[in-house]
Amino acid sequence: MTVTDMGVDGAALPEAARRQFDEEGFTVLRSLFDTAEIAELNAEFTALHAAGPLPGHFEPRATETGGTDPLHRYPRVMHPHRINDLALRFLLEPRLRDVLETLLGEEVLAAQSMFYFKPPGARGQALHQDNFYLRVEPGTCVAAWIACDVIDRANGGLEVVPGTHRMDLFCPEEADADMSFAREYVPPPPGLTAVPVDMAPGDVLFFNGSLVHGSHPNRTTDRFRRSFICHYAGRSAERIGSWYDTLTMDGHRIALPESEGAGPCGTEFAPDGPH
Repeated sequence: MTVTDMGVDGAALPEAARRQFDEEGFTVLRSLFDTAEIAELNAEFTALHAAGPLPGHFEPRATETGGTDPLHRYPRVMHPHRINDLALRFLLEPRLRDVLETLLGEEVLAAQSMFYFKPPGARGQALHQDNFYLRVEPGTCVAAWIACDVIDRANGGLEVVPGTHRMDLFCPEEADADMSFAREYVPPPPGLTAVPVDMAPGDVLFFNGSLVHGSHPNRTTDRFRRSFICHYAGRSAERIGSWYDTLTMDGHRIALPESEGAGPCGTEFAPDGPH
């Protein structure tokens, strides 16, 4: 199976993309953002990295103790939209809103942003389901996963398991700590397999929050696999985890009751040595 290329013209969503999202749980829109926009986003997070730690958002670990994990120096940035105007602009971008509202058939609320550097040698994130963490109820969340580099199997591109979006949340197993920075692992259900999603800078992968997906380590020596990731909920959602925001796409905060069992996306293994 291969991932179908979808173009997008302005705010229009191709019918084939909508059908793929409904039937398989994901779709890719190519070149939704242009080269200059992605370069600006990458430059902003390069500067954020150089400026040093931001407690609660970006917390690199000291490497003097002998640790060699590249994620110690380049951890993901959590909720950058709360501290960075450009990240907030991308999270609330009208092009994303138009696609999301077409896919969901209702107004959407922005819940989370993240930036992954995924430097050379970094572990991946084992197969998982996003709504296991967000706990949007009723229904599920939706992700808009923006490629900020050329992304392929060599540098740890994303894989998805088509069809799992129609299934309930699974109880995860423990992942292999040498392969994944996060603890949770959901094996593909019998008869289903993970397929890679190769992407170019500016492409956006939209996927259902119940879709099983993940990535392998970055096996290159000189290529990052940067991505800016946003999560959303439909306006009809009644509950969400307290870790997350609920913003209208014009930036106004909407209060929703807390759902049970939620937490940050991916429970990280303790920093107990090199990987």
